[in-house]
Amino acid sequence: MKSIQKVTRVKLNIEQNNDYILLGLVSAEPDYKLSLTLNKKFRISLKNISPLKLPGDARSELAFSRFSNNDDPEDLIFSLISNRTGKYFLLNKLKNIDYLLQIQVPEKEVNLNKITSALREIDTVTAVFNIDLNILKDKNLHYLTQ
Repeated sequence: MKSIQKVTRVKLNIEQNNDYILLGLVSAEPDYKLSLTLNKKFRISLKNISPLKLPGDARSELAFSRFSNNDDPEDLIFSLISNRTGKYFLLNKLKNIDYLLQIQVPEKEVNLNKITSALREIDTVTAVFNIDLNILKDKNLHYLTQ
């Protein structure tokens, strides 16, 4: 007769350092065109950086394009990250969103309404969503802080 082992579950509470704002953008534009539009609108300099890589199915790797302006650490740092590559999504819970705009906030106040209003003025951006990081539970969310 086999003895039944008792399974003990341990719940880990991991605090995330949410020193950034995350906005979801819906746009049919390719990532490079959207980054150029954001550059003009916000007077920033988004540049193509190494893609965000995640493990995929069967020893494959998924790559999500990223554009960032990390020129001045005292200023806001914008990162435009593609939410989809092929049929895969970076954040599966947000399949209706094409791009994620991550704004890292140093020690200064940010007028989020002003930023979202400016994004809504862009013709190629169909919708802008403020993503609450305290509510969103997605296994890939921690990759955004890399």
